[in-house]
Amino acid sequence: MALPKKVKNFNTFLDGESYAGRATEIALPKLARKMEEFDAGGMLGPVDIDMGQEKLESEITLAEFSRKVLETYGVGSADGVQMRFRGAAVNDGTTSETDAIEITMRGRFKEIDMGSVKRGENTEMKLNASLTYYKYTLNGEDIIEIDMVNMICIVNGVDRLEEQREALGI
Repeated sequence: MALPKKVKNFNTFLDGESYAGRATEIALPKLARKMEEFDAGGMLGPVDIDMGQEKLESEITLAEFSRKVLETYGVGSADGVQMRFRGAAVNDGTTSETDAIEITMRGRFKEIDMGSVKRGENTEMKLNASLTYYKYTLNGEDIIEIDMVNMICIVNGVDRLEEQREALGI
């Protein structure tokens, strides 16, 4: 019987600093295409036309108030903060099969929420990031790379926007 590989553990890095033991949760970016419905004479019905990449966002929850994160508040560059997720996906059917997942992201925090503080209870810092760059790597192999500003979308080694950039002279 085949069992799925489950992410058993993870680490998060912010501007190169490991948050092992301090990052409690991460909502990874949703990969979604912006679609526009199109219907015209001579067609049987509507179809979706791919109009590009939807906005990339991520949320990270820390179990502490991080000075390093606070120092990034209001950073001017759209790709001013580097964020990285590293996960170990393990198959319980064959514990020797562990996939190394790495997701590299660049962007900036649009919201830093320190929530409520109550004596005797855990505190959290929730970070909401707007991203300009995303790369998914599996066992050292790049699977998807998206660079919003430079109009790059590479999937499994194929640059899907190369011809469009050439047509635009960029």
